[in-house]
Amino acid sequence: MLFPAISSRATVEFALLSWAVQSALGATFENLCRHLEQNLRIENATINLVQYVPSESTLLFPDNDISCNRSSQIVAADICRIALFVGTSPSSGVQLEAWLPRNWTGRFLSTGNGGLSGCIQYEDMNYGTSLGFATVGTNNGHNGTSGQAFLNNPNVIKDYSYGSVHTGAVIGKTITNAFYGRNFTKSYYIGCSTGGRQGFQSAQMFPSDFDGIVAGSPTLDFTHLTAWAGWLGIVTGYNTNDSGFVSPALWKTIHQEILKQCDSLDGAVDGIIENPDLCYPNLDILRCNRRLTHNCLNSEQLRRASGVFEPFTYSNGSLIFPRMQPGSELESSDTFYSGLPSPYVYAVHGNPAWSALNLTLADVTFAQQLNPFGINTWNGDLSSFNASGGKLLHYHGLQDYLISSENSARYYNLVRETMSRTHVELDNFYRYFRVSGMGHCRHGPGAWMIGQSTIGRTGIDPKKKGSAPETIRGLKYRDDDPKAEILLTRRHCRYPYQNRYTGPQPLSDDESWTCML
Repeated sequence: MLFPAISSRATVEFALLSWAVQSALGATFENLCRHLEQNLRIENATINLVQYVPSESTLLFPDNDISCNRSSQIVAADICRIALFVGTSPSSGVQLEAWLPRNWTGRFLSTGNGGLSGCIQYEDMNYGTSLGFATVGTNNGHNGTSGQAFLNNPNVIKDYSYGSVHTGAVIGKTITNAFYGRNFTKSYYIGCSTGGRQGFQSAQMFPSDFDGIVAGSPTLDFTHLTAWAGWLGIVTGYNTNDSGFVSPALWKTIHQEILKQCDSLDGAVDGIIENPDLCYPNLDILRCNRRLTHNCLNSEQLRRASGVFEPFTYSNGSLIFPRMQPGSELESSDTFYSGLPSPYVYAVHGNPAWSALNLTLADVTFAQQLNPFGINTWNGDLSSFNASGGKLLHYHGLQDYLISSENSARYYNLVRETMSRTHVELDNFYRYFRVSGMGHCRHGPGAWMIGQSTIGRTGIDPKKKGSAPETIRGLKYRDDDPKAEILLTRRHCRYPYQNRYTGPQPLSDDESWTCML
């Protein structure tokens, strides 16, 4: 059968006798790597490269799509690198790499992608192998970041929705077991943004793929999210010469006013809004009048700026997507309020000439009903993942300028309601942490360095009883340089707890903050 299901496709024939002979003769790691290709058979796959890479080498990626912005990677550990193409249908396939470290700990790690990206996250693969994980990454079933590959090719959308990560998990595990001559002990997944959604998709559709999942800032409710992106552009306007357009300078004024109104709600004034869900700014204070003539908003600017902090709804008031959380407006004004929702162009309408200026509620309804290959990833039933013993750690920056953090709380509550669980009961396998002062996956004024890619720090290892974290400790370095001075630390609370300054230590000391319901 041509292109059978991935579970049957991942058939590997490995010459165990040859392996045993080589091991008995003291074959080196390098030689085992170099002989891997001749002993490895994967159906519907073309092996493009097998190479031994010593630590501190610089790998070059001359064929990587330029939009991936990744031309090289310094490798931290001795690895055996395998690159292959796996056909997933007659019109689609996945570029996959497996990095197998010399100092293997018996654990397997799969990495995700970002945005519409068809780019292997080589930095995550390097991090995984530096910790002794056999690590796999894929190109998400297409190359580059434009999303153009979705046009008139539903199988590419299928790989983007779920196929690429599942293919990588199945084949990556098989390669791992074959290379080392024994089975992996535990399997994990890390990803943020689209990678976060991919983690949830794995938990929902393939609950046995991973023992532990770290999913950050996920693009959940995907078609509504992309519609919201277009709606924000319509609300704020595309014509920068329009008198109602809110300039970057005015967004700075708005940001300062929001901090003035909401920063102290957590008991401390430190430039970080710990609980943006409590913040409902009154921007009318900035309305221009005879006394306030500079750094102020005219009526149309006021309407547009305030609209960003309102939920996106249908005409009957039912929710499409939550509001943008206050505090993120500086970065959002630079990136989001004039963007085009590419998935609508290629995956929904199949028309490159379509413009977000033409977005209607009918478009939103159509995309939601289409929901190609379950791309929305909005299933609140994680009971199979829980039954398999899986653990899921979910995080989201509260200053995320691309995806409202309120959507993560919305999904958590969907799971709680669907499974009829209290938050205490959900804690047994699913914990959601809100990271104050963190932008989209990283950066920001807060203690955002939480070890996003560090499985060892996140505490999701099912082998360790009682290892699930009550809080996640974050760090903020000067200039975001881990070699520089630590400016502040903070223990970020798991939802639904909220952080509040209780003293008596300085604001920068995490001991001064308490998680409260």
